[in-house]
Amino acid sequence: MKRHKKILLIEPAYKAKYPPLGLMKISTYHKQQGDEVVFYKGTNVELRNQKWDIIYITTMFTYQWNITIKTIKFYQHNEHNKNIRVGGVLASLLKDDVEKETGIKPHFGLYKKVDRLPPDYELSNNYYTNNAGFGYMTRGCVNKCPYCAVPILEPEYVPYIPLKGQFAPNKKDLILLDNNILASPEFPKIIREIKKYGFYKGAKFNGKLRYIDLNQGVDARLLTDEKMKLLSELAIKPLRIAFDHIELKKLYIEKVRLANKYGIRNLSNFILFNYNDTPEDFYERLRINIELNEELDLSIFSFPMKFVPLDAKDRKYIDKAHWTKQQLRGIQCILHATHGVVGPKRPFFEKAFGKDVEEFKYIIEQPEEHIFYREKMREYVSQNLND
Repeated sequence: MKRHKKILLIEPAYKAKYPPLGLMKISTYHKQQGDEVVFYKGTNVELRNQKWDIIYITTMFTYQWNITIKTIKFYQHNEHNKNIRVGGVLASLLKDDVEKETGIKPHFGLYKKVDRLPPDYELSNNYYTNNAGFGYMTRGCVNKCPYCAVPILEPEYVPYIPLKGQFAPNKKDLILLDNNILASPEFPKIIREIKKYGFYKGAKFNGKLRYIDLNQGVDARLLTDEKMKLLSELAIKPLRIAFDHIELKKLYIEKVRLANKYGIRNLSNFILFNYNDTPEDFYERLRINIELNEELDLSIFSFPMKFVPLDAKDRKYIDKAHWTKQQLRGIQCILHATHGVVGPKRPFFEKAFGKDVEEFKYIIEQPEEHIFYREKMREYVSQNLND
């Protein structure tokens, strides 16, 4: 008679917006084998002191190096638990460093053995996205952006993966984590399948509107009139369009207008900064969204994302050709107050980021306490701007 295994799944105690999808699929795999599966976030002495057949530890961003390595070493303290498997983004990008530090040879890239299995949604109960299902309908990306890990982790572009089996029917919303869904020649088929599973515009679940989120954003360069029309048939909220550098300004504005043409009014975008851009470029990209909101009566929320190199073990990197440490810290102070989001309203934006680029640069070059306590600084700013 086959002996069932004891499996421990661990996510380090870093902040995570979404549940660990890889561990969710590993959980499904082992439960299908009849194994006992326990999931825990962080470190737990009681769990560590038990004997496990396999301990899986996931990893995410490389700049979470310290907490990740401490977590791995914590579970290594029990000599009975020799079979510890480490995978995920950090483990793949820094595989040699992880092995040198822990003696564990990490799994690189996708765990293909489980990648097409449905997630075990019991692991997602303590995350705010508990009401959403997760999936992929493509893998990889046709672009090779130097600041992105996808070409390394998923070098092969897979143009279609069926949604069947990935999505839990008891979930109201759907989050697709595709890196470049518009690149797929099967895009019309993908849209039809999403609608088939009940995520068409206006769809409801238990009396509430359903939503689908293409979470990694869409590529403005591939966003044609036909594809925008297809997207408008979905219960999409928000439509995410990347605005990574100012050279995309004309194209980005064009695609936002196209979204408005087809009735997509809730949008969001990622604003990459600290990567071959300037404070002036960054401010202009944010302000463009404010102006588009007012002109078209839209709701565009921006999410600034500070670039760090793919092998960075902390978030201290500075693009010294264009930014200073103080300027980057100033932006982080502002974003701390706004919870990382730049809202669509002009009064809020101008209070946080300034009425023009010169005031913006002035604000982000102030000491932290002046930025956090803006009311105290306002009169001083006004006086200096009028000098």
